[in-house]
Amino acid sequence: MKEITIKTIERKEKGKNQCKHLRAKGFVPGIVYKGGKKGLSVSVDSKEIWHAMHTEAGGNAIITLDIVDTASKKLKKTVIIQETQMDPLNDKLIHVDFVEISLTEKIKVKVPIAMKGEAPGVKEESGVLHAIMWEIEVECLPKNIPQHIDIDVSSLRVGDTIHLKDIKLPEGVAFVGDLDQLVLNISAPVEEEGAATLEGAEGVAEPELIKKGKKEEEGGEETASGE
Repeated sequence: MKEITIKTIERKEKGKNQCKHLRAKGFVPGIVYKGGKKGLSVSVDSKEIWHAMHTEAGGNAIITLDIVDTASKKLKKTVIIQETQMDPLNDKLIHVDFVEISLTEKIKVKVPIAMKGEAPGVKEESGVLHAIMWEIEVECLPKNIPQHIDIDVSSLRVGDTIHLKDIKLPEGVAFVGDLDQLVLNISAPVEEEGAATLEGAEGVAEPELIKKGKKEEEGGEETASGE
């Protein structure tokens, strides 16, 4: 996995106005957590952090923060991105949370699923592929984090399922949670019941209308003869 280094400055002032001022200058406010506890408040260059998020490793990229603290001392922290906040209006990054890690200790991360191939159950049998999960939580050393987890669907037909226990992981990587969890399945196509019901209803109603017509005709004849 490619190593990424980002120059970072510890933030002295905090609050909405200060964060707005940082963003106007092209920086993103962030926080570095360790052991679940809040640590340093930092500011990072928006272009550098955006680039780090869009490498092949994505949100699981291992980042070295070169930090200049408030006393002008230099610190180095190895982190991964824990959470990001985006502006809903312009889709710009407005805040980032990091979590400090050790390269020699296992961590838990969520890895995206990548489906490979085309399922004959969909292509030939008109089935529907239901993805129950789009990412899977795993545990491993930071440098063993896979970019994605491949699932080959090229042999799946209607009625087939994939559970966690059916997926092969790279060496040194383990699933977190119940291995019987359903990941995806292929179900049979759903018939248009509404159309079938409508056709059936029309079939029943038609003789009734004809019968009514006959009665009306008979009634009309009787009335005419009675006159």
